Amino acid sequence: MNLLTAVNQDLRVYPDTLAEKYKNMKSERIGYIRVSTFDQNIDRQLEGVELDKVFIDKASGKDRHREQLQALIDYARDGDQVFVHSMDRLARNLEDLKSLVKDFTDQNIKVHFLKEGLTFTGDDSPVSNLMLSIMGAVAEFERSLIKERQREGIAQAKKKGLYKGRKKALSQDQIALLLQRVESGEAKTHIAEDLGISRETLYKYLKLEKVSS
Repeated sequence: MNLLTAVNQDLRVYPDTLAEKYKNMKSERIGYIRVSTFDQNIDRQLEGVELDKVFIDKASGKDRHREQLQALIDYARDGDQVFVHSMDRLARNLEDLKSLVKDFTDQNIKVHFLKEGLTFTGDDSPVSNLMLSIMGAVAEFERSLIKERQREGIAQAKKKGLYKGRKKALSQDQIALLLQRVESGEAKTHIAEDLGISRETLYKYLKLEKVSS
């Protein structure tokens, strides 16, 4: 049941207590964290920020189709505040960034970007909106430069015979051995070191195996 339905029901059944009930609904401070891989650390993005609830995506920010971002959009309500470490954690292109900020502020939800030191409320000045466009565009441009440098670096490394490509994933036999050793109670840190992977990657394989079983 959404909030509007609940309010309408109370208007019909409990009109005298409606104001008392809904004035006590506390607005929340909500965090959104996004990392691109299972190996990235999520702890530092909103460190020291007091929050009531946090949504965490371990996914690319190339578009808006992220499970926890959608959950945040569905959860946040009028009067809440959303805290994000930086603009590129919310969106990786200017169009998505501006539309997401507008979606939140249209519902009277404030959006705070800590790294940039900017807050958007929906009643923002033309200068604030200009800053959103400029800084979002700069971040998008920086990412394109990084990708271009990576491509150039890979091309040079290939010419010199130094490029090895991405590290190979564990084979099926290695995954089976990993699962056996975990089930036997062996320390996960030791298993990860033996297989040349991080603990986060080890947990990724365990999660994938749980989903497929």
